[in-house]
Parts: sequence; structure tokens; C-alpha cells
Amino acid sequence: MKKLIFLFLLSIGLMSAKNLGTPDEIVSALKSGNATELSPFFDNFIDITLPEKEEMKNMGKNQAGIALKAYYDEIGVKTFQLTSQREAGAIMYITGKLQGKVKNVNLTIMLKNTGSKYSITSLRIG
Repeated sequence: MKKLIFLFLLSIGLMSAKNLGTPDEIVSALKSGNATELSPFFDNFIDITLPEKEEMKNMGKNQAGIALKAYYDEIGVKTFQLTSQREAGAIMYITGKLQGKVKNVNLTIMLKNTGSKYSITSLRIG
């Protein structure tokens, strides 16, 4: 009986465990136009560069999410258009255009592969 319960709980855990951090999920979050959907993919510390602002290095995940949300709200981001995705070892780069109500801007994201998922370590908008 204990084995049956263990197997049942394990199977539920595996079914509900989502492989968060795949490049497709990150691009999908970018296309949503919602910074809150993108911020769970941030590494614990992230470097962010926003237009007309000083580069923010080693910013905490929560603080980076707040800064990105403020910028998304400022330009009214609607969607993202992917232009390039390339991988070199454990590092991947995603580039494209954030399309906003106010203006369109270029975006470059650097991701690191931690084995089971990718996390965003650098985000540059400009």
C-alpha cells in the first residue's frame, strides 16, 4: 500500500512538474507582452540595460522584475518578434524586437543552461 501511494504521488509530481525555462517558453513569455510572465525565468541575479538608464548589474530577481515591468508599462509592450536564437555551449542568445504602443525597441537576452532549464542572466533593451 505504501508503494502504491508513493508511486501515485510521484506520478502526480512528475505530471505537474513543468520543465520551466525552455527557450520556447521564454520566447512565449516575451510574446505575451507581460513582464510578469517573463520574470520567473530570471536567474537569481541579472544584469539589465534599459534605454537612457545606467546599466544595472547583479540586480536581484524581484527588483529586476519590477524594473522591467515599469519599462514595459512605459512603452506599452504588446508583443515580441524573434529575429535570432543561437547557442554556444551552455549559453544561448535570443534577439528580437519588442513591439510597443509608443515605440519598438531591440532586445537581446543571454541565457545560461543549468542542465534542466535555461535562466536569463542578462537583458539588454535599446
